[in-house]
Amino acid sequence: MLKNILPENIYNILAEKVSFNAINELRLRADKPIVVAIGAQRFFLSEHGLGGNLDEAIKASRVMIEDIIFRASECSIYSVNEQIKRGFIIMPNGVRLGIGGDLIEEQGHIKTMTNFQSLNIRIPHEIYNCSLTAFPYILQEENILNTLVISPPGAGKTTFLRDFICQLSQRNYAFNVLVLDERGELDLGGSSLGNFSDKICFASKKVGFENGIRSLAPNLIVTDELGGQEDIEAIRYATSCGVNLLASCHSDTIENFIKKPSFSKLIDEKVFKRYVLLSMRQGPGTLEGIYNENFSRVTRL
Repeated sequence: MLKNILPENIYNILAEKVSFNAINELRLRADKPIVVAIGAQRFFLSEHGLGGNLDEAIKASRVMIEDIIFRASECSIYSVNEQIKRGFIIMPNGVRLGIGGDLIEEQGHIKTMTNFQSLNIRIPHEIYNCSLTAFPYILQEENILNTLVISPPGAGKTTFLRDFICQLSQRNYAFNVLVLDERGELDLGGSSLGNFSDKICFASKKVGFENGIRSLAPNLIVTDELGGQEDIEAIRYATSCGVNLLASCHSDTIENFIKKPSFSKLIDEKVFKRYVLLSMRQGPGTLEGIYNENFSRVTRL
């Protein structure tokens, strides 16, 4: 699918000199070097492949960035404007184009984005068994404990959630799993979400939770990137309905997570019984700790 949106010369260099299976992110900034992220490392892209020589680095241009966005929209920016207003375009198999530019507001509402200046093309990967260390601490006595996966951006939260769903399926735990895929990143197609999952895409957590619980009767809801107060209220609604939760949010440490005002009620009410902390220390998905509702470690890694 990247072949359809990238400039031919960029695609050919990546296909011949690198490997799309290794790339996590491809960053393009107007009039600046193209940067390729592999694990926790960053490289400039040159005609010869990857390296650290700034003089040989290929620079992106505004025209290049606009062309990629145009192709990703299938030649209709208007058709993806709702996504662009939120700062991204979702492509098949979970590839996401994060977009930087000028947001146009009207009476407090975002109308669109123009003057595109940056692209962050995130390429998801399935990393089998990455949730296995945490698995027995989350699933106990045939019950899934409400769990929040915490990490900085790009450090493996989504990959962890996806693998956990697959681990349930592979072990024949026939929980009805509702995957609320708000940004279209969790489902990579095929069997990536196992055999017992249903999916609602591109809905807010409030709408997705209410409709999903009513129509699909899930035992477990899996959702990515909790943020604002509406998300928190959706979590509280789900738990009041007796549905278990596996979710994620952004933070770099447990201490910083605890300081987030929007999560204070969930923390005080001990809604989550497990917290899984990931980092980039040894590459995406490095497991730093598993904690209980009192933020005490439940295991030493």
